[in-house]
Amino acid sequence: MADIDVHVLDRGRIHADKNFAVDGTTVATDSDPNPDFEYVPYAVWNLVIDTPETTVLWDSGSHPDAATYWPDPLYEAFAHVDADEHDLADDLDEAGYGLDDIDAVVQSHLHLDHAGGLYHFEGTDTPIYVHEEELKFAYYSAKSDEGSIAYVPADFDRDLNWQVVHDERQLAEGIELLHLPGHTPGLLGALVHTETPLLIAGDEVFFETNYANEQSMGTSLLWGSQAWAESLWQLKDLERRHDATVLFGHDADQIEAIDGDEWP
Repeated sequence: MADIDVHVLDRGRIHADKNFAVDGTTVATDSDPNPDFEYVPYAVWNLVIDTPETTVLWDSGSHPDAATYWPDPLYEAFAHVDADEHDLADDLDEAGYGLDDIDAVVQSHLHLDHAGGLYHFEGTDTPIYVHEEELKFAYYSAKSDEGSIAYVPADFDRDLNWQVVHDERQLAEGIELLHLPGHTPGLLGALVHTETPLLIAGDEVFFETNYANEQSMGTSLLWGSQAWAESLWQLKDLERRHDATVLFGHDADQIEAIDGDEWP
């Protein structure tokens, strides 16, 4: 087992309807045609994975100007209400790191709440790891009327040192990248061999109920439902075999329960 420290950067909260994350949370019925909807916090987080070999940043979070930088319809649906209080450099500093300490960035995917801090690495030689299918789909979505509206081209259409991941691979000793298509075609997760093994599910499962009850996100947050189910089964198999703890994509309760910023 490699000597690995994992620090959790709490990057604030998105407020949105829970139906986006858990399909069918609120449903109108004959006896209750106008039910109350649940407007809930979604955690935004990044990780610093510190190994003897390298220091890795997992995702780069939302752009600090999300309220004006994101397209209005997206911010209306997914309001990152405190993004301006969570610039990446500031949150890294609070965890005891600077941007210059980051040897590599892994972008689990390129949605606007995950890739908004990449501008910090523009024009540098810092490698930015992203899955081949994600990079293709992000540009396809951003440069055409097809695909997904959750990609903001200004996040990633930059002078960045892309390192394209074609399949599952070992990023460094103790860090295994996983391809988990479903939410997007190129979503990456990871198995990190800490003392308590960490299984980064990320946006394959937004909340614990997606994982525990196998209840998917709403269709607007799914690229492929069958791929999502297969990725979920892959995660559950890894959890069982490694006795790992699963880190969900946006579960505020889980992030707030972490004692300090260091993964146990």
